[in-house]
Amino acid sequence: MSGSAPAKPFGEVRVGEELLRALLREQHPDLAALPLHEVGSGWDNAVFRLGDEYCLRLPRRAAAAQLVENEQRWLPLLAPLLPLPVPVPLRVGAPAQGYPWAWSVCPWLPGRSAFAAPPLDVSRAATTLGAFLAALHRPAPPEAPHNPMRGVPLMARAEVFARQLAALTATLGEETTRRVERLWTQSLELPPWRAAPAWVHGDLHLFNLLTDPTRDGRLAAVIDFGDLCAGDPATDLAVAWMLFDASDRERLRRTSGCDDATWGRARGWAVAFAVVYLAHAAQDPEIGQLGHRLLGRLLDT
Repeated sequence: MSGSAPAKPFGEVRVGEELLRALLREQHPDLAALPLHEVGSGWDNAVFRLGDEYCLRLPRRAAAAQLVENEQRWLPLLAPLLPLPVPVPLRVGAPAQGYPWAWSVCPWLPGRSAFAAPPLDVSRAATTLGAFLAALHRPAPPEAPHNPMRGVPLMARAEVFARQLAALTATLGEETTRRVERLWTQSLELPPWRAAPAWVHGDLHLFNLLTDPTRDGRLAAVIDFGDLCAGDPATDLAVAWMLFDASDRERLRRTSGCDDATWGRARGWAVAFAVVYLAHAAQDPEIGQLGHRLLGRLLDT
């Protein structure tokens, strides 16, 4: 899985080959001799490719430990319902060898991130992704995880949004900042999600969508379900502004089956994500590029 954006924050533990070999020898000895190399470290997890068929996914910081456990519990139940492959943990690793958290052995899902290699047939991708979201956004059980920053009412993001946008004013300019504020305010005025909490991916951006260059660049997989939670599906629909122009956004909207209020909140989430990505541009330049691209599409609507 080559979809994780390169992130810069330091992890709280060092995850290297020596540690991983020790964990594998102790817990999964039949995998311990396979070739191993680091794919990349995201904000929360380190990912290593293991042989041709597997990858290892390990939290880099305590805040991500529960997220990996959520994937281990819920992805095996959701995966059969979804029309695209997702990285269902095949095996579970336990804390050991000085490493403090649970970790996963997942299938290696080939492809490139949709940021680096956008789909060649964008209209097909809009239909495919809309169908994936329609399948995912089913009612979640009461014991599903909740996330204080994803799937929540947009008002719960207001304080962070205002602080980050204010810090970006010098970069964006006052006129652009006012336009962003207007879009955000409009989204806050929309009716909230009133149905039962739905399953939400929570971090559905271009680095977590894989395309397959051997199949005309079609969408091939959705990865990184660390923010999986129950809540407002508008959070995920924000991806429409990251990848598609107006006509293909409408195609995704129809396929996903969302209503007008949810689509309006999705635009609000897209505004929130654009500001978050721009706020972290110095740490992660590619996320910053995505933020600029996203904001441009939002301001053109």
